[in-house]
Amino acid sequence: MTSFVDGESRISIGENEEGSRLDRVLQRYAGSAGRSLVLRLIRKGNVRVNGKRCKPEHRLSVGDRIYIPASLRAGVESPAKAEYVPDKRLEQLQVLFEDDALLVVNKPAGLVVHGGSGHRQGLIEGLRLERGHVELQLAHRLDRDTSGCLLLAKNLAALRELTAAFRGREAHKTYFAWVAGCPYPSAGRLRSQLLKGKLHGGERMVAVGDGGAEAITDYQVVLHAGRDGWDYSLLALQPESGRTHQLRVQLQNASHPILGDGKYGNREANRLFREIGGRGLALHAWRLRFTHPFTKHALDFRAPWPAWWSTCFANEKHRLLGSAF
Repeated sequence: MTSFVDGESRISIGENEEGSRLDRVLQRYAGSAGRSLVLRLIRKGNVRVNGKRCKPEHRLSVGDRIYIPASLRAGVESPAKAEYVPDKRLEQLQVLFEDDALLVVNKPAGLVVHGGSGHRQGLIEGLRLERGHVELQLAHRLDRDTSGCLLLAKNLAALRELTAAFRGREAHKTYFAWVAGCPYPSAGRLRSQLLKGKLHGGERMVAVGDGGAEAITDYQVVLHAGRDGWDYSLLALQPESGRTHQLRVQLQNASHPILGDGKYGNREANRLFREIGGRGLALHAWRLRFTHPFTKHALDFRAPWPAWWSTCFANEKHRLLGSAF
């Protein structure tokens, strides 16, 4: 196991990090620091491996010792020494699955998955401390205001396999979202190019534009509903790519923004949404399917949607149009 030595000014590389790149190891252990800072410190020679300067892509071996400069040490403190404020939401966190390699939880809306960007700590820091899994890593991410299935790896070997599965589109995520209006046709594919833009409120804004990264999402209208002269729909969404804010931006661009989205949504639709009891972002990571990295068993998890959805959207005018993927 990779561990800290010399008062935590150095990391000693264990078997779990054998062959890993220097920059990626530092990014994992200094998650609150930006990647640009990690790369800058390595290139300036402030990070040394066994006393020598190395490039970011340098591959590490068991027993290597990495000197951590003071500007990164705050991000690599051991959980026992980190200043941690207990979060009651973690005490009530629903665990959907757990074994020696994986942890799947139903993340509540409003909880960030990791510290940084104005947030001192997040779900991953809390779980490392409260559950004692110091090497716990996020296999993917959810926006702060998105609830639902979140997959974490308990060791680097599992993380590598899961990352490859997501990259190879062998892991599948299905979301539910309530949106303004009703898309036509009732099933189809959203394909666009997404460009990252300026930061707003601590989050990066994304827009559709030429030259951006390709984003693909399949959708299915599940329910069409109406109330007081306006209509809205429940969509099942299956992204084929994992771009930042992908679902929110694509649906906004298709003129069917997600209800409750204060960043990309429609102001009038959000006002009507609040009038029927809506709160927060109506986006939920409902289903997660993948193959276990070690047992090779097919796994399929579903996270119950937030309780307030049932009361907010309960009315007699729902019209069933389809089913989820």
